[in-house]
Amino acid sequence: MNHKFPLDEEALRRLAAILEDTGLTEIEVEAGDHRIRVARTPTVAQAVAVPPPPAAAATTAAPAQASEAGGADGGFTVTSPMVGTAYLAPEPGAKPFVQPGDTVSEGQTLMIIEAMKVMNALPSPRAGRVVQVLVQDGQPVEFGEPLLILE
Repeated sequence: MNHKFPLDEEALRRLAAILEDTGLTEIEVEAGDHRIRVARTPTVAQAVAVPPPPAAAATTAAPAQASEAGGADGGFTVTSPMVGTAYLAPEPGAKPFVQPGDTVSEGQTLMIIEAMKVMNALPSPRAGRVVQVLVQDGQPVEFGEPLLILE
């Protein structure tokens, strides 16, 4: 027997709004024989090279170090593409994704940045060797904040 599912557009819009407000990636509601699932795919973050602002470099040690290494040695500073929390390992107690001295390939995960309960892998924008990791595990980070230096 083929029953047509009565689609309540207003209910669908409310479910989509709940996804947006809470940062969830999917929600499912069931009533009797009817079930509706609304899902969205999370955006994957890309690393963007942005030089630290001069005022920030003068006020904090980490951006100043990034500026020196990035300018003098031809290093490449990887900055945060979003506001969130940086995690250096896939789970607590696990080995970090990268450490100073490690060689990385383009696209290799450098760390995870959690934003709105979504874990975003931060891929390496290029191949190189990790010179310095500028953040601690679990540290809050801002958009454009230097995270690590590659050479």
